Amino acid sequence: MSLTSDFYDSDPEGYFDRTFGADMSDARSRFVACLDPGASILDLGCGSCRDTVAFRDAGFDVTPADGSEGMRRVVRERLGIEVVPVDIADMRLGRTFDGIWACASLLHVPSAELPGVMRSIRAMLRPGGAFFCCFKLGTFEGIRDGRFYTDLTEEGLRILLGDAGFTVRETWVSDGDGCRWVNAISAHDTVETTKTV
Repeated sequence: MSLTSDFYDSDPEGYFDRTFGADMSDARSRFVACLDPGASILDLGCGSCRDTVAFRDAGFDVTPADGSEGMRRVVRERLGIEVVPVDIADMRLGRTFDGIWACASLLHVPSAELPGVMRSIRAMLRPGGAFFCCFKLGTFEGIRDGRFYTDLTEEGLRILLGDAGFTVRETWVSDGDGCRWVNAISAHDTVETTKTV
C-alpha cells in the first residue's frame, strides 16, 4: 500500500485538519456498549487520533497504531500522543485487546488480502471482544483520489467477517464525507447475530 502511504505522508497536517472533527459519536457509542469500563482498545489506522482521544477521555486504555510516518509525527506534535507504527498487511503488535476499532483504515487493503487481514485482527481480539470496521459502500476496487480503495456492500462485509470467524452483531449504512458507508460491529464469540439498518 505504498501509494496510499505516500498519499497520507504527503500532507499529514491537512489530513489531520480535515478529519479530526468528523463526528463518529454514533459508531463509537455502539462500539463501547460492547465493552467493559476501562477495556483495552486498539485504534487500528488511527490517523488523526480523533477516536483515540474520545476513547481515552471516556476512560478506556487505548493503543493508537498507524502506518503513516507523517501522521504519527503530526499527532505527536499536536496532541502529544505516541502512535505505534503498524503495517496493516503484516500486523505484529505482540498483544491482544478487548476491542479493536478500525475506522476507515481497512478500506485501502486489496480485496484478495482482506480475508488474511481479518483473521489477523481476530487473532489480536480477546474472546468476547468487539471489533468495529467501516468501508465505503459499493463494489469499486482500484485507485481513486490518489489512494487504493476496496468498497464493500453490506452483504459483502458480513460474509467477509463471518468467513474470518467473527460473529456479526450488527451492520448499518451511514452518510459522511460526501458518500455512504457500511459499518459493522462483530465479536470474537458466539453471540447471536443481529442486524440493524
